[in-house]
Amino acid sequence: MEVIPLQRFKRAGKYVRAFLILATLGIILLFIMLLSLLIYAKILGPPPLAVPESTLYYSESGTVIGETNNGQKRYWVSIDSISPELVNATVAVEDRQFYTHKGFDVKRIGGAIIADLKARAKVQGASTITQQYARNLFLDHDKTWKRKWNEALYTIRLEMNYSKEEILEGYLNTIYYGHGAYGAEAASQYYFGKTAKELTLAEASILAGIPKGPSSYSPIVNLEKAKTRQNIVLHSMVQKNYISEAKRKQALQAPLSLKGEHTIVTNKIAPYFQDAVKQTLQKELGIDERTIELGGLRVYTTLDEKQQALAEEAFEKIITKSSNIQGALVAMKPKTGEVTALVGGRDYQQSPFNRATQALRQPGSTIKPLLYYAALENGFTPSTTLMSEKTTFKFDEGQSSYSPSNYNHQYADSEITLAQAIALSDNIYAVKTHLFLGQKVLRDTAKRFGLTSKMEVVPSLALGTSGARIIEMVNAYSLFANGGKKVKPVFITRVENHQGDVLFQYKKENEQVLDPDQTFVMTQMLTGVFDETLNGYTKVTGSTISKQLTRVYAGKSGSTSTDSWMIGYTPQLVTGVWTGYDQAKKIENPAEKGYAKKIWATFMEASLKDKPVKYFKETSNVVGLHIDPKSGKIASERCSNSRLTYFVKGTEPEEYCPEHFKGDAPKEQQPAKKPWYKWILKPWG
Repeated sequence: MEVIPLQRFKRAGKYVRAFLILATLGIILLFIMLLSLLIYAKILGPPPLAVPESTLYYSESGTVIGETNNGQKRYWVSIDSISPELVNATVAVEDRQFYTHKGFDVKRIGGAIIADLKARAKVQGASTITQQYARNLFLDHDKTWKRKWNEALYTIRLEMNYSKEEILEGYLNTIYYGHGAYGAEAASQYYFGKTAKELTLAEASILAGIPKGPSSYSPIVNLEKAKTRQNIVLHSMVQKNYISEAKRKQALQAPLSLKGEHTIVTNKIAPYFQDAVKQTLQKELGIDERTIELGGLRVYTTLDEKQQALAEEAFEKIITKSSNIQGALVAMKPKTGEVTALVGGRDYQQSPFNRATQALRQPGSTIKPLLYYAALENGFTPSTTLMSEKTTFKFDEGQSSYSPSNYNHQYADSEITLAQAIALSDNIYAVKTHLFLGQKVLRDTAKRFGLTSKMEVVPSLALGTSGARIIEMVNAYSLFANGGKKVKPVFITRVENHQGDVLFQYKKENEQVLDPDQTFVMTQMLTGVFDETLNGYTKVTGSTISKQLTRVYAGKSGSTSTDSWMIGYTPQLVTGVWTGYDQAKKIENPAEKGYAKKIWATFMEASLKDKPVKYFKETSNVVGLHIDPKSGKIASERCSNSRLTYFVKGTEPEEYCPEHFKGDAPKEQQPAKKPWYKWILKPWG
């Protein structure tokens, strides 16, 4: 009778030993797997923390003027820029053991399993802040074993490589708060119209309760539910000793001022300018489009908000609403090339095509200063005279001809000076100069001035018949305004990533590409466009706006049958305006022909109103003489008209105006006699 129980006992002992062996093997295997996981996680290293985040654009003054729009509002801020109340509220309600666990709360997991078994459904979550952060960063929200495995792996990698503060900062910047707001900063701006750092306890406890169910606990959607959830958050904070019971009651009763709109950027300022900034980021800095849209960049631009507003106002004020004509404006600082204002069209919503940076339009007579600069380099002076008369030019060994005409077919029918030819915009003088220099000279000179569009080597090139971009023409005039130093259009001064690391910093160039003396002489001649002492067979081209101007400007207008231009500058600012029809329709309305000049004058006067008056500083190797505009020779006291004109030393005229002067030159203006040896050496050059 005793044998049977003994056998049963022996059999049970075998089962126990087998269980213990299997359990030990299982523990060892689990340990090996866990160890392997840790080693694998260590080998993989820290996971990247990049998340989709709005890129912000800043003006010259540091004001946010725009942001990328992908349906999500994200603004990464450091944990120091988040209210401590929100930090504590989040830890209290989401993960009380956050600062002590290693990514997983075993006790909480066990409690969740028991609760789920009792309810026979999933009723309690056990994810820690680290797990939620891993899920938000790298994973979808599918409930699969593969996703859970990857979540665990990312959680371990986060805990192994980042501090608790870095993990918490990342979590608070990526969690979804509803209404398209991701992260504490975007949520604070949306719900309360303030930064995350400014949140009160009442506001912070409301926000901390939203992530559990944004569609249910949003105070915008359901304030009652949001307040109920707020009470749970505040109780959790009391239990964690973050706040007292008295503060809980006080926060619960505090009134809430809800905003309900994204306030970082309410209106897109200077949309054409921002498009140009994006193009610069892509083409010049090599930043891909996804990074621009979702990389959380901080792009600091050159935009002057005041000037931009004045530019847009000038278009609205001067161009009648009934007109369908288009226009563009570019304003730059000539010393640096920084673009301070840009208008690419009359209505961005109707047409986002950027006429300031993309359109190729005939520049007309605004190309002439580039031609005449080349002429100065090749022996011309402001007093060089050529015949202004109706002319047919023969070229290609007489096989081809070209018959340009002046505006309204008016001619001097006599010789005029270069200074007067510029002021009156004489086309015959320009074509003669172009052919004299050689037709390739203007093309090559334009390249030196930064023009990149292809130019046809033809006689009419002197009259601006080859297309050019508005922004490049304005940049070309910047070289005149800054004394001949190389510049290029600058839209961006600095680019930072979401962590504040500088990706790009603008550095000013200082390369001298033009002769400073000839550049000053050219600028001084361009001031004559507004000086009616240079009136001749017609009025100077700037006479229609000269009375509106209160300081010295240099500039040049230009017109073709389809395009109207005005480009001008002071030492502080250069601005170009173009008006015309997109389909190159002929401009027939007389009022429309004057739009460019009026917009330019209105904008320049308003932009420089509170700025000091600055004059173009003459260089050391130039000399100024009062010149008779008609003859180009030194004016005497008897001349009824004279203008102070500058020449590079050694090129100034020595003769006095023969029409008004009789006798010897006054001693104070009599040219110095040349040394005797110059007369001997003259035949040999």
